Amino acid sequence: MNPATTAAPPRRLRADAARNQQRILEAARRLFAERGLEVTLDDVAEAAGVGVGTVYRRFANKQELIVEVFEHNIAEMAEMVETANRNPDPWAGLTEVFEYACQHMAQNRGFGEVMLEIPDAQARFAWVRERIKPAIERLIERARAAGVLREGIAPSDFFVLVSMVETIAAFARPVDPEVWRRYMTIVLDGVRADCVPRDPLTIPPLDDEAIDRAKAACFPPRNKK
Repeated sequence: MNPATTAAPPRRLRADAARNQQRILEAARRLFAERGLEVTLDDVAEAAGVGVGTVYRRFANKQELIVEVFEHNIAEMAEMVETANRNPDPWAGLTEVFEYACQHMAQNRGFGEVMLEIPDAQARFAWVRERIKPAIERLIERARAAGVLREGIAPSDFFVLVSMVETIAAFARPVDPEVWRRYMTIVLDGVRADCVPRDPLTIPPLDDEAIDRAKAACFPPRNKK
C-alpha cells in the first residue's frame, strides 16, 4: 500500500466533536451566567442540543466543565488585580478592581460564585487563590498606607463587599440591571478615608414600584391548592 494514498482518519468525526464541544461550552457559559453553578450536566446537554453521553465524554464531571468555562475569566481577573497594583494612585487601583469584580459578578452569577469560593481554597482554583489573594492584600495595604482607606478594612472584606453589591444586582436585575452601580458607589464611600472626596450618586434608586416588581420576579407567588 502506498503511504501517500493511505486514507486519513475521517475528518468529519473530528469536526463534529469540535462543534459539539463548542456547543457545550456556549450552553454552559449561558446557563452558568443565568442560573449559577447549580446547573447540571443534564441541563447543559439539553441546552446544547446534544446527548448527555456526549457531555460526559468531554467532561468527566461538572467541576471540569466549570474550570473550562471560567478559567479564562478568573485568569483575566488575576491579571487585572496585578495591573491595578501598578497604578500609582492606590485608591484608583482599588476602585478599578472593585468595579471590575462587581460588574462581572452582576452580569454572571456563575462567575460570582466561583470568585467567592476562592478564599475557601477550592482545589480546582487553588492557583487563582494563590495569585489573587496576595494581590488583593497588597491593594488594601497600599490604600491604607496612603491614607485613603479607612482603618480596620481587611482584605477579606473585599470579597464580602463585592458579594453585597452582587446581591443587589441579582435582586434588581429584572427591573434595572445597572442599579448595582449606585450601591457600589455607596459601599466605596463607606470604606474610603475622610480625606477622599465622595463620588456623586449618578444612578437613581429603585422606586417603590420597581422594588415590588423585583420582589415579584425573585419570589413568584405559589399556586394555591
